[in-house]
Amino acid sequence: MRRGASLTTPRIDIDSIRGVVQEIHKQLDRAVVGYEVEKRIILASLLANGHILLEGVPGIAKTTLVKALARTLGLSEKSVVEINGVPYKGFSRIQLTPDLMPSDIVGSLVFNMTSREFEVRFGPVFAYIVLADEINRAVPRTQSALLQAMQEREVTIGGTTYPLEVRDKGKFFFVLATQNPIEQEGTYPLPEAQLDRFMVRIIMGYPKSLEEERRILELHMTRFTEPIEDIEKVVDPVWVVVTQEYIAKNVKVDSYVINYIVSLIRATRPEIFESISRYFELGSSPRASIALMRLAKALAAIRGSEAVAIEDIDTAVFYVLNHRVLPNLETVMELGGGFKVRIAVISEGLEMAKKVARGGR
Repeated sequence: MRRGASLTTPRIDIDSIRGVVQEIHKQLDRAVVGYEVEKRIILASLLANGHILLEGVPGIAKTTLVKALARTLGLSEKSVVEINGVPYKGFSRIQLTPDLMPSDIVGSLVFNMTSREFEVRFGPVFAYIVLADEINRAVPRTQSALLQAMQEREVTIGGTTYPLEVRDKGKFFFVLATQNPIEQEGTYPLPEAQLDRFMVRIIMGYPKSLEEERRILELHMTRFTEPIEDIEKVVDPVWVVVTQEYIAKNVKVDSYVINYIVSLIRATRPEIFESISRYFELGSSPRASIALMRLAKALAAIRGSEAVAIEDIDTAVFYVLNHRVLPNLETVMELGGGFKVRIAVISEGLEMAKKVARGGR
């Protein structure tokens, strides 16, 4: 275990951010084939200080992708940093099941028979990067404990509050939760209000081409171990915190872009635009507009710009809003129902909202 040091890092500028992100992306490609856009959204969410919900069927490298990202930052399950007396793992994986209790997530007080005193047992949420596998298999009270920690970035154990994010020591807090959108038996779906805790929802499908399927086999052809062992460290975790601060302060959002964001969000609300009611029963809130702006700022920085463009908003909008709008159930049923239809209706509705925001009807 090593102790946390004061936040020191080389000077950050927009060109260095772009270069580092490109190198991280290159390392991720060594472990996970394809999913180029998904990788970019994950990196942007990290730099926007937001959490991610990853949805997809088993076996498409969701967990491998998260582990690979941790390795590019020099973080692992074995690495532990002590900050102000609190131990934080570099990477922590929680396999959520129905019998998991909130204390299994955040920690608890344990009576030490030797010292005859209670001592704190910190839970797996005390980490830089937390992978919450199959979040919809946990019971609602356990889900709430994790989601509350995500929102408040601190937890209380035995009357004492402990931070999960210590920015002046380079400690960030990044949660990626996974779930299988197809299998519903024995699961507890997250309510709409709790889905809002995630900055983005990324829906990962199967590889897009025959060539990608071939490259996956070639990647594993001569090995028994996971390819993440080949991942090289790119930067220290402190780089993430400093870059987050730089993007927040230096990437500008012009008034015409702000107007586009506001108009787009309002266009998702049926009570304002009746025509959108065919697609949405419930539109997005002001919190969604904040998340959209922050993710777009990170995307702008990743492409080497200090100003957000309309294209950055358009890239971010589906990932930020697809879990924040409620599709019209009648339209979904007319088209056959099911998860894929729900997503198709949401996607088409967001395209209409973008058209309205641009001045079209």
